[in-house]
Amino acid sequence: MTSAPLSVGFRSERGPILIALMLATGLIAIDSTILATAVPSVVADLGDFTQFPWLFSIYLLAQAVSVPIYSKLSDTVGRKPIILVGIGLFLLGSILCGFAWSMPALIAFRAVQGLGAGAVLPTSITIVGDLYSLAERAKVQGYIASVWAISSVVGPALGGVFSQFVSWRWIFFVNIPLCIIAGWRLIRSFHEKIEPRRHRIDYAGAVTLTIALTAIIMALLEGGQAWAWNSVPSFAAFGVGAIALVAFVLIEQRAAEPIIPLGIFTRRLIVTTTFISLGVGAILIGLTSYVPTYLETTLGVVPIISGLAVAALTLGWPISAALAGRLYLRIGFRSTVLIGIAIAVVGAIGVTLVAPHPNTILVALSCFVIGFGLGWVAAPSLIAAQSSVAWGERGVITGTNMFARSAGSAVGVAVFGAIANTIIAASPNGEADKAAVADAATAVFLAVTVAAALTVIAALAMPRASAHDLEYVAPAEETAGP
Repeated sequence: MTSAPLSVGFRSERGPILIALMLATGLIAIDSTILATAVPSVVADLGDFTQFPWLFSIYLLAQAVSVPIYSKLSDTVGRKPIILVGIGLFLLGSILCGFAWSMPALIAFRAVQGLGAGAVLPTSITIVGDLYSLAERAKVQGYIASVWAISSVVGPALGGVFSQFVSWRWIFFVNIPLCIIAGWRLIRSFHEKIEPRRHRIDYAGAVTLTIALTAIIMALLEGGQAWAWNSVPSFAAFGVGAIALVAFVLIEQRAAEPIIPLGIFTRRLIVTTTFISLGVGAILIGLTSYVPTYLETTLGVVPIISGLAVAALTLGWPISAALAGRLYLRIGFRSTVLIGIAIAVVGAIGVTLVAPHPNTILVALSCFVIGFGLGWVAAPSLIAAQSSVAWGERGVITGTNMFARSAGSAVGVAVFGAIANTIIAASPNGEADKAAVADAATAVFLAVTVAAALTVIAALAMPRASAHDLEYVAPAEETAGP
């Protein structure tokens, strides 16, 4: 059915909303890392050591597959109901995880948390795009990036404290008051004015997209680990994913209100920034997955030291992200992204050269340089995409960008894991062979450098328009004043 165009206006207190968004984002970020140090306590209590990797995989999977759907819904019914649903699901999942009685139950409840995270992250960033001007957005994105930096350090430490001195269950119970505060603050301060209209929800598209993404991401996450790449489960997962993906494309071509309007991929800016996000996801997973194991095995450093080396990556990120606004307003998005990815390439080359001769300080310094470069890549490329579209497409664009980063991480896990496992398997002593681990890490870091170099190509293909040329200016009928 047709109706009047969607209208949106805001009557909101930006400061309290930003604090609520940072709090909600912090919860998601911490829960991505806090469980890692508590795994021994969880296994000791619930058993089933072989299943514990699913605590992480199911969370990532549920989050990744739900992002595109939530993003479309936020463009349809508004941002506020979607982020509140996300916070509510995350709260429910946290409560259930805290009371989990078995490993399968905890895995299932982590999926509920992941579904909540899939709504909170893209909607938070979309709200920032709605409330803040182009000039303000990079600084605000820097604040949100700083939340991830702090969480990367606080998360593992907090998990260790809870599991050692209280109970691993408090890892989840501590989320309860924080979710309530974030939700209450958004209810009180964030007000949208959405003109009512009827929608034709694309149920078929949502179902086929969920099946496609679930099958493909599961195949990438579990291939080479839960089953061999050339096994029947691997072929079946990729086959189901491919068939569902083809069906999704056919459905979207006829849908009145498609989950992902395929027309967005005819726009050069959207395509290039999506590929940039894929590269960022691959670079991040390559470093965060292999730097700790590399340092702990080759140098025998304790986990907290190897964790700090990875934290250097996220410490450099918010610094450059906060400075990016001044740069892209002056020289444009494309030039800013190119500078950032060039810095990241230098850092990746550095960690590759250091790998054969382990040194914690040099590895941490290289990670810092990479993070500093990525801060000038991730935020400006996302802001460029957001700024080029109207309110009614901003959620989908943001969700597509964030999903691409998750997909890049999933593909990165598969590729880097295959490289490392092949080298380590060739050694008679396997993971106990320090030289083999060093060789495997060197190969992975070289692959990260290649991923960064490929991201340069995507950055070069970005439009040369200035930041102000790309900024979308809404027509009068699209917005209602505060």
